[in-house]
Amino acid sequence: MQDFDPVAFKETTRQQWQKAALAWHRWTPTLQAWLGPVTEAMLDLAKLKAGDRVVDLGAGAGEPSLSAAERVGPSGHVLATDISSNILEFAAQNARERGLTNLQTRVMDGEKPDLPDDTFDAVLSRLGLIYFPDREGALRSAHRMIKRGGRVVLASFSTPEQNRFFSIPISVIRRRARLAPPVPGLPGPFSLGAPGMMEDTLRRAGFADPTAQAVRTPLRLASAAECVRFERESFGALQQMLAALPEAEQDAAWEEIEQELRTFQDDAGFEAGTELIVGAGTK
Repeated sequence: MQDFDPVAFKETTRQQWQKAALAWHRWTPTLQAWLGPVTEAMLDLAKLKAGDRVVDLGAGAGEPSLSAAERVGPSGHVLATDISSNILEFAAQNARERGLTNLQTRVMDGEKPDLPDDTFDAVLSRLGLIYFPDREGALRSAHRMIKRGGRVVLASFSTPEQNRFFSIPISVIRRRARLAPPVPGLPGPFSLGAPGMMEDTLRRAGFADPTAQAVRTPLRLASAAECVRFERESFGALQQMLAALPEAEQDAAWEEIEQELRTFQDDAGFEAGTELIVGAGTK
């Protein structure tokens, strides 16, 4: 871990999402069909009610912020934050299109949110906080911002074995780019997915009664080739891993990934099972 530079990592991540924002927005229907059940589970665990104030860390193009804004109603308020200004523009656009006037966006480092103490009823992060270099520091900040009795709710991919649509590309790219095995503790898609990891992380950040539940939801697309387009265009983590390879070698990696992903394709299309862990704790 001594070679890991969290400042450089966050800047690279910000730049990637600046570039991938439009693609991520274009894939909204796929993302909604796939991750909608995760969002619903998160909002249920947050116990949101009309009038609640919510902050979303790493909100991206707007979920779960948008759904939270619908739950808390006009008397409530949702603040969607992200380090990428480009992707937050789509969150704001999506809010306008859905007629939501109670959602605000703000460019912000979720590890060090410039927000007051004891202000929010819930802090949410769907596949955002897992990419923060200092996850526990971010959660301690969340604990500070939440009112007594308020909730934090997070979502992470569980394990590589349960998310092969993602772990197969990671494995292929890691081999082709000659990347070292992942170091425990570093940010990544599975960083809170191991059994007990979510609860332990919430407990160390000061949250009481931490819980975690698995949400299994299929990723459905027309074909393995379409899954490759989805990941190639909008998965910043994979783009970061490939960045050092020449373009021809990147293309070859994606061709191999498509071959591997065809195991999930049949005459009805592409369907890969995925599993996410949704964790919650109370202040």
